[in-house]
Amino acid sequence: MTDPTAIQPSALDQLPDRDPEETAEWQASLDAVTKAAGPHRAAYLMRRTLERAEGAGLALPKLLETDYVNSIPTAAEPTVDGDEELERKITAWNRWNAAAMVTRGSKHGVGGHIATFASAAWLYETGFNHFFKGKEGDGSGDQLYIQGHASPGIYARAFLDGRLTEAHLDNFRQEAGGNGLPSYPHPRRLPWLWEFPTVSMGLGPLSAIYQARFNRYLTSRGIKDVSQSHVWAFLGDGEMDEPESTAALALASREGLDNLTFVINCNLQRLDGPVRANFKIVQELEAQFRGAGWNVVKTLWGTAWDELFQLDTTGALVRRLREVPDAQVQTYQTRDAAYIRQDFFGADPALAELAKLLSDDKILECFHFSRGGHEARKVHAAYKAALAHKGAPTVILAQTVKGHTLGKGFASKNANHQMKKLTVDEFKEMRDLLELPIADSAFADGQVPYGHPGADSPEVRYLQERRAALGGPAPARRTHALAPLPAPADKAFAAFDKGSGSQNVATTMAFVRLVKDLVRDKQSGRRWVPIVPDEARTFGMESLFPSLGIYSPKGQTYEPVDRDQLMYYKEAKDGQILNEGITEAGSMADFIAASTAYATHGEAMIPFYIFYSMFGWQRTADQMWQLGDQLGRGFLVGATAGRTTLTGEGLQHADGHSPVIAATNPAALSYDPAFAYEVAAIVKDGLRRMYGEAAPGEDQNVFYYLTVYNEPLPQPAKPAAPGIDEGIVKGLYRFNTAETAGLTTPANAPRIQLLGSGTAIHWTLDAQKLLAEEWGVAADVWSATSWTELRRDALEADEALLRGEERVPFVRRALQGAEGPVLAVSDYMRQVPDQIAQWVEQDWSSLGADGFGLSDTREAARRHFGVDAQSIVVAALAQLARRGEVKATAVKEARERYGL
Repeated sequence: MTDPTAIQPSALDQLPDRDPEETAEWQASLDAVTKAAGPHRAAYLMRRTLERAEGAGLALPKLLETDYVNSIPTAAEPTVDGDEELERKITAWNRWNAAAMVTRGSKHGVGGHIATFASAAWLYETGFNHFFKGKEGDGSGDQLYIQGHASPGIYARAFLDGRLTEAHLDNFRQEAGGNGLPSYPHPRRLPWLWEFPTVSMGLGPLSAIYQARFNRYLTSRGIKDVSQSHVWAFLGDGEMDEPESTAALALASREGLDNLTFVINCNLQRLDGPVRANFKIVQELEAQFRGAGWNVVKTLWGTAWDELFQLDTTGALVRRLREVPDAQVQTYQTRDAAYIRQDFFGADPALAELAKLLSDDKILECFHFSRGGHEARKVHAAYKAALAHKGAPTVILAQTVKGHTLGKGFASKNANHQMKKLTVDEFKEMRDLLELPIADSAFADGQVPYGHPGADSPEVRYLQERRAALGGPAPARRTHALAPLPAPADKAFAAFDKGSGSQNVATTMAFVRLVKDLVRDKQSGRRWVPIVPDEARTFGMESLFPSLGIYSPKGQTYEPVDRDQLMYYKEAKDGQILNEGITEAGSMADFIAASTAYATHGEAMIPFYIFYSMFGWQRTADQMWQLGDQLGRGFLVGATAGRTTLTGEGLQHADGHSPVIAATNPAALSYDPAFAYEVAAIVKDGLRRMYGEAAPGEDQNVFYYLTVYNEPLPQPAKPAAPGIDEGIVKGLYRFNTAETAGLTTPANAPRIQLLGSGTAIHWTLDAQKLLAEEWGVAADVWSATSWTELRRDALEADEALLRGEERVPFVRRALQGAEGPVLAVSDYMRQVPDQIAQWVEQDWSSLGADGFGLSDTREAARRHFGVDAQSIVVAALAQLARRGEVKATAVKEARERYGL
């Protein structure tokens, strides 16, 4: 039988042995140890040898897993500079008030989470007292991504600090009346406290990586030196199952982001039960992060375990800890000493002997309470090691107990994530455990009291002194009083007003040309952040490569294959373009970091992220919500947009719905421009609103979504009629009439209003001509640049009416007096234009590309969906026939003539 542990001959062939005799001696030594001392001793020696080799920098594969023990031995823990007793008291008050806040709120049915912060309290408190830099010192301070379910603990600390009152705590999850606290970190709801929305699991770790990377980008480009800022991301072990949580680990390692630390709270539980019931999540995460090139620090056991490890002379304890699955560790948390003696120590004769030296109290102390994540000294040592490590990011795997200090009814129970309150008796048990001076009489009418030692107490003075030394309160978000960015010269925008003449230009190319001019602006050009997921050439952006450069922390260490070409591939340490590879999620994380730099770093940046429209909102809509929640500003550009414009690509690339999804996001201003001059007008207004002088009542904290097309067509000149720019921005204007288009129709000819958006306006214009020349119908053509903005304006008018204010929606004012019915056409689902139907006084009908896309030519696809010019003509005649303005036979005749 073949020995499965032997190196196969094929492998040996690849590794020539220059000294077979020496190799044989090493192998013989290993065999001798295995025979004399057992396989465990042999494995121990091999691991230690590999660790030594790795530490010496030898070119060997990394050891992906280490023993299930702390990375930093107790003897190597640095001294903690602070008052550990006061920090214990502060943490006790925070634990109490977090639980009290959620319990009191549960009487109103609003819920909340207690167990997560109970497990993570020391992970936060140690950072707040010793590591997290605030925003009142030099630079930008640190960026803290707080685990969403731990928010009650952060509110509790802000209460102790005097930043929140009891009234705030009593309005936890009750925001409608004002003065409330959002359930989770929500900058839009509490913009002075929270910086980063994190409760949509997986987005926090992904965003933290790209935030750390963007910090390097800002420094490298000379925008602002933020090299002293550190990004801390607090995560749950269950959260690491989300694909986004680990999607960018290699990027962080590849770019050496030692300004980043993940702190993973390994309480071994997710929402329904154990994270890895039959396995060990800590070991799995260690291997995953080490394999990705991260520095890993394990903080698993508290000081009570030191005695056990010293007694473990055979390694049996370490072996047993490595083999016991997580769900069984949870079971030990809830069982008595006799059970633990039998199940854990009884599995190995050496452990059984060791257990005889331990009292029941000692066993329970170790298995019920003593976890590395619950001891300030252990956590402090891990954080200090993370900051000291250079050249790679660090992940700290801190083992804790979910529901720690909340009593036997909470600790490690599978259901504790859904448990929203403690009884009065449980609070009294908690009070005694935490040694808090809260009298029984304080529980008036069964209501649990908040606890506070006093504004001038040693605890509060210590807390505030520590924060002052670290640069002020944390977490905190600062809205800087930034001067408006100077508007670029009108020349860049006006260049599109005259049209393209006979030259065919797609609106995608028009946008890229506009940006090329804007990035040359001497005052604001350097603040543009072009972001693209490995599709720059698709969008015609390769001309930006040599002029702007692609950001790379290593610069360009090779000679590009196209160096002799005009538009060669150029990477640079100060490159302006972020070309992320094939990752829409990573590109969105880039965009979020750049779009919020005005608050995070006090530097206004203008990101534009251009992508296949199909793979924007469909794939990363959750991040678009995160962007809106984080108050981001910038331009999202859905290129190759529409269901019928991307020839031959088929169903999966045919976007017929992104404006539908975008319409659901209140922070997104969604536009579907038809012409180059519309693109220019929208971008100009966006720069004014987001970065310049916003009009009274305008929210600056919005972002723009533009759909642009890859269909090259002649771009018309901007009409000279008044109000065009207002119409473009608000969503609708009349592009022409039958008369101004030079079309001849009989006197008193039937008339119809054709509304088109995006590329659909070209078919609408063709239909206008057919209607006049072949059917004697006069049609006016309108460009609907934003169905969504028209709807929002109309909704606001409805709300004003309920308040007793008379206000006419813009769409109704624009169409006032327009003769005949209205037919709306778009390259998207009919529900996109149908958003405004109820506010249009004329008879309404619409055409759109509903259903799945298909591979074919543009013409065939449009005929398939019934949105081509001939289909528009038939639909228009049908509307007019219903009104009795054309003969019903005209509809049948048109269908037959056009082969529909």
